Amino acid sequence: MSADAVVVGSGPNGLVAAVTLARAGRRVLLLEAADRFGGGLRSEEVTLPGRVHDLGATVMAMALASPALRELSLKGVVYVHPPVAAAHPLDDRPAVLVHRDARRTAEGLGRDGRAWLASAGAIARAGFPLVDLLLQPLGPYPTAPGVFARAAGFGLAGVLPVTTFARRAFRTVEGRALIAGMAAHSMLDLRAPLTTGYGLLLASLAHLVGWPVVRGGSQVLADALVAELRSLGGEAVAGHRVRRLAELDAPTVVLDVTPRQFLAMADLPAGYRRRLERFRYGPGVFKVDWALDGPVPWRDQAVAGAGTVHLGSTLEEIALSEAETAAGRHSPRPYVLLVQPYAADPTRGGHTLWAYCHVPNGSRADMTDAIETQIERYAPGFRDRVLARHTMGPAELEAANPNLVGGDIGGGLAGLRQFLRRPVWSPAPWRTPLPGVFLCSSATPPGPGAHGMGGHQAARLALRS
Repeated sequence: MSADAVVVGSGPNGLVAAVTLARAGRRVLLLEAADRFGGGLRSEEVTLPGRVHDLGATVMAMALASPALRELSLKGVVYVHPPVAAAHPLDDRPAVLVHRDARRTAEGLGRDGRAWLASAGAIARAGFPLVDLLLQPLGPYPTAPGVFARAAGFGLAGVLPVTTFARRAFRTVEGRALIAGMAAHSMLDLRAPLTTGYGLLLASLAHLVGWPVVRGGSQVLADALVAELRSLGGEAVAGHRVRRLAELDAPTVVLDVTPRQFLAMADLPAGYRRRLERFRYGPGVFKVDWALDGPVPWRDQAVAGAGTVHLGSTLEEIALSEAETAAGRHSPRPYVLLVQPYAADPTRGGHTLWAYCHVPNGSRADMTDAIETQIERYAPGFRDRVLARHTMGPAELEAANPNLVGGDIGGGLAGLRQFLRRPVWSPAPWRTPLPGVFLCSSATPPGPGAHGMGGHQAARLALRS
């Protein structure tokens, strides 16, 4: 195929870039090194035959909120919602539950209900105009009155470390634990700036769009995007690894790769190369997938209806765990992020479950026992339900997807300095010094998440060029 544009890599950003270019009338060739499309959206039977496990993203709040994906009507993609968006079990009291309804969530927080409505609830009430502003650095910017004022208010709170914000805004163990569990998705030391912003945005999306999963597995979303590309005349080829840019012959090239891969693929100007070499990767994860013979036996049965569960109890315990990871150590009691897709989707061949904890980048430690011990803490007898398990540490994750450098599923450290230069300081960081070559991975704004916005922004820049 003679192509106007070649997209390398089929993660959410690469797929969205390819579809965006094809919808604009460009002849697009999508190349993927793995034998299946999807990157962080891939699903496979890694435990038992017929059990569908998502290798990367499962919860699709960002996909529903994304301006790039909201406008696509993809055939066969059905988002299904669990009864409870997220749960946060505690040792000596009922679990905290996050519902689609912000007021119902607030009622469960007692004295901290008003603070929840004034923070996460207020962001959700601002709706898509505020989310679009946060996810679209290039615009177009919303014109609704008050959006920029709300964004300024979000920014003032969001830049704070969540340890500071939690103690100022919330008075109860429950309220502080809940926002800490949300903020820990950032994979940062919770004493670091911006962690409040990450936590509040995720929490608000639970009220704005929910935290759903794709019926049948995240692979369904990836396959639907490939089908959309092909319906527009594009071509998609799996099992084709691009090692050097010189192999490609097209006026536009969009790369869904992180700086490390780009440095190996291209001869870059010295100054730009040095800037990319300073790009920092964040902590890795150790992930376990299980096939169970029944649901997780949670001590608090309210947790059974949650799609996502945060394990780590109090603000202080979660903050200590994340600080240990940031310092290059393995926490003996790690914060664990767990997803039970069967709470929303019964079509995955049985009770499938996954969880991960954060570890130092490149860690070789086996964290299976530490993770299962944390689950047993809130679900005694959990191990008796396990039929099979599959583990992936940083080395295995990077082998499956080279973008996950050292097991970093976020495409690079999400701290303040790199938030402002991702991957380099530039008003249009998707553009590279090479004519017609653009970056679009989660190492570019707006960062990690199955939203496709890096691809959308890179493709729009390419079309302008």
